[in-house]
Amino acid sequence: MMQNLLSSSLLSWADDSSLNVLIAAVIAVLLGLLVHRLSEKMVLRLTRSLPVPSMTARQCSGPARVLMPLLALQAVWHAAPDTFPLIDGVRHVNGLLLLVGLTWLGVRAARGVAKGVISLYPLNVEDNLQARRIHTQTRMLARTVMFIIVTAGLALMLMTFPGARQIGTSLLASAGVVGIVAGIAARPILSNLIAGLQIALAQPFRLDDVLIIQGEWGRVEEITGTYVVLKIWDERRLIIPLQWFIENPFQNWTRANAQIIGTVTLWVDYRMPLAPLREAARHACEAALEWDRRLCQLQMVEAGERSVQLRVLVTSSDSGLNWDLRCKVREALVDVMQRDWPGYLPVSRVEVGERFGDGSDSGSGGGLLG
Repeated sequence: MMQNLLSSSLLSWADDSSLNVLIAAVIAVLLGLLVHRLSEKMVLRLTRSLPVPSMTARQCSGPARVLMPLLALQAVWHAAPDTFPLIDGVRHVNGLLLLVGLTWLGVRAARGVAKGVISLYPLNVEDNLQARRIHTQTRMLARTVMFIIVTAGLALMLMTFPGARQIGTSLLASAGVVGIVAGIAARPILSNLIAGLQIALAQPFRLDDVLIIQGEWGRVEEITGTYVVLKIWDERRLIIPLQWFIENPFQNWTRANAQIIGTVTLWVDYRMPLAPLREAARHACEAALEWDRRLCQLQMVEAGERSVQLRVLVTSSDSGLNWDLRCKVREALVDVMQRDWPGYLPVSRVEVGERFGDGSDSGSGGGLLG
């Protein structure tokens, strides 16, 4: 019995039609590779001076190298006779591989377009506000498109299996319960996806923006499809889900531009004249490279019981420079106080003495110290 099966199988494989199909398949693969090679050179040459098409073509080169032979093989398998051994399984597998290749091609094409657009707007320029806006929108939209492409590809691959179609039909019969369960289970994914679209379109923050979140100061280092990485000033990383930004307030110090006004606070005695401190603050600002020459102003903002509070307003082109400028101005003011006006630093006055009811001196002594 086994011998008869083997003999029949060998005879079928040795059949002329089957041999012709195999030869045609080999020729189709070689032609597909040749067409890919020639088309790749031509496309790269035509798009050499165009950043976006050139980057897209480079990203799609790998998937296209796989797709070309698969498309040629698909034509061969469909033209092959139904008597070819395992032809149904071969067609199904080739179709699945085609869907995988098309999904891969779509993902790489979206990534190539995103990289091409980003390359047109470098971040290493002085005024990179527009570049950061484009980077953020492009990255978020590209990730959303890639997610949709992968989801659609998986759905199409599942639909090629008859069993999967039957499962889908049975699930549709109980769509209410399944829909609720699926909605609850997919809520974090869907909420982050929707939040990502909102952030990409509304632009509440961008890459390299300075944010204050729960008292932490940092720059937006990375925006993924589910979370944002905030690089804290001390090189820690704060990971925040995208949905958090939609539901909670936060500070963005570089929303419209990076310019910022910083404050330096100083407490001094009532007797301290303000002119020397104003001059010291002005000299400190003029000597600092971090000052953008917009504002350097000293004001008395509060008069307390023992001392007065002075505030110096200084401006810089971004928050990092402003921090350094505030430190320099603060050090200059304290240095002037210590060197030229040490007696006018904040002091506490205490009155010590005894008072007698008849106003006479008891002989034991009394006095007033100030």
